[in-house]
Amino acid sequence: MSAAAPEPSATAGPAVTRAARTETQAKIIAVAAELFARQGYHATGVAELGRAVGLGAGALYHHIGSKEELLLTIVRAHLEDVLAFGTRLLAADGTAVRKLHELAREHMRLVAHRRTELLVMLRELDSLTGQRRADMLALRDAVEGIWDEVVRRGESAGELPDLDPMFVKVLLGAMNYSLFWFSSEGPQSPEQLADRILDMLLHP
Repeated sequence: MSAAAPEPSATAGPAVTRAARTETQAKIIAVAAELFARQGYHATGVAELGRAVGLGAGALYHHIGSKEELLLTIVRAHLEDVLAFGTRLLAADGTAVRKLHELAREHMRLVAHRRTELLVMLRELDSLTGQRRADMLALRDAVEGIWDEVVRRGESAGELPDLDPMFVKVLLGAMNYSLFWFSSEGPQSPEQLADRILDMLLHP
């Protein structure tokens, strides 16, 4: 006689439910990012988003809370990832010039491989309201502050010339604009383009 099958754990149901919910939320976030990037946050309705992920409005709200909360999730995840990279780099050994190149290369990798999230952050951060907007602006400023600190250290150590105070903003602006023209099928890698843009601004 074969052994009786073990009874299911009392926690198995909720665990499966949590896993399914996480998978569904990840799908909603990915689809929303694509829609927000393609047609804009305000032009994307909750009903349209629900149809795209196969959920009714009630089920969709159960997973995301609100459309603005969904936008916040996309923007915050992107900025927190970028800030974490910059913080680790700032604390690591190496010259300021090398760190500046590493920051630029990572930014261009975002352009190449995480275009959707970057585009949503750049275009739609101001669509957030109240404390959500204030928190994300502070997070964006913290990211830019990493760049500023690398430049400051480089200038203090004599590794960099005294650069214009607008240097970081101009550099980030140039790389952000590459969202509209960079092609992964082009002759240069994201890292090569990052070095090229940075060198043009450092050595005009």
